Amino acid sequence: MIGRLPALLTPFRRRKAATEEEQAVLPDVSEALRIYAIGDIHGRDDLLAELLAMIEQDEARRPPLPRLTILLGDLVDRGRLSAQVVERAMRLPQSGGDWRFIKGNHEEVFIAAARGNVQTARFFRRIGGVETLLSYGLSAEECAAISDEDLARWMLANIPRDHVDFLDGFEDRLIIGGYLFVHAGVRPHIPLEAQDPADLRWIRQDFLSHRGDHGRMVIHGHSIREDIDIRHNRIGIDTGAYRTGRLTAIGLEGTERWFVQTEG
Repeated sequence: MIGRLPALLTPFRRRKAATEEEQAVLPDVSEALRIYAIGDIHGRDDLLAELLAMIEQDEARRPPLPRLTILLGDLVDRGRLSAQVVERAMRLPQSGGDWRFIKGNHEEVFIAAARGNVQTARFFRRIGGVETLLSYGLSAEECAAISDEDLARWMLANIPRDHVDFLDGFEDRLIIGGYLFVHAGVRPHIPLEAQDPADLRWIRQDFLSHRGDHGRMVIHGHSIREDIDIRHNRIGIDTGAYRTGRLTAIGLEGTERWFVQTEG
């Protein structure tokens, strides 16, 4: 069952009763560790700041434990504050606790475009990269008029290299206890150690429709749903923050789970 949130937190909207498929015996993580995993941020630095404050409040109401916080990728694009999200994420490890970062498909495209790949720069514009470019100082007029070749050169010259290197250092996946943390999902019937990193960042329907066991409970983002997507073999927490205002985190401790979410 979903753990009850403290009264000071904004609860997610009530879901209909879980179907048999959605009911699951939760796997275990260490009783000596508390995990928070945050879904797709997509340039909403305002929501990230709000959610981090809510997580601090949530943790203050619980017994002290070491904390691991995981960002599940897609920090950039679509929202207007991508550069600010990256800056904040780079500072997070200095704030205490353990922080891990999973690479999303939008990081993959952004990194290649920012390193001068013209073809990727063209694609980058189509998937929400315009808003990212605005956050790094390119005007809307310049963005509309610039060629793909000049855009790739502009990104190479103007996107801070420490931002690019930071994002490129993100992990493909993270396994803790009975959980797998990944951006998009996994390819069914393929052992976890043999998964293609491209699938981990891009897969959608083959993963979402699969009802079999993945070997771990998969915590993922990437596929936007109106509310938290709880299944017996996976939990999706991409609630479309850039357009809904709802940025979601899942909390895990032992066999307990709960959610923290901005109001939207």
